[in-house]
Amino acid sequence: MSKKGLLLCVCQGTCPSFQEMDTFEVLNTLRREGIFEWVGLHPQLCADDGDRYLRELLRGAQIDELYVAACDPTMQKKMYRDAFDDVGFPRDKHIGIEIRNMNTQQVIEELKKAVHLTGNC
Repeated sequence: MSKKGLLLCVCQGTCPSFQEMDTFEVLNTLRREGIFEWVGLHPQLCADDGDRYLRELLRGAQIDELYVAACDPTMQKKMYRDAFDDVGFPRDKHIGIEIRNMNTQQVIEELKKAVHLTGNC
């Protein structure tokens, strides 16, 4: 079974598309269920400090896959590719999940579905 990490990005916590989600309930639910090796939160991964955060995190990460719950997965692939390449993290092991305009339970279910669909549950 592969080891998975989860990062939740909440667009500074002020974007209306994240207002129906209880960030900490999402993270705690998935953490308690043991779906991921670890869960983390960043306010804005698309910012310069988001790239630095990804580089530092992935340098020491003992994971096979990184799930990022945030905005559009296509945008994520473009935004994070330099950070992945800099630390040698395989781009195809990044699974982006769009969670905008979802409530807490929808986000939890969407993340569980993403793990199940990759066949690594």
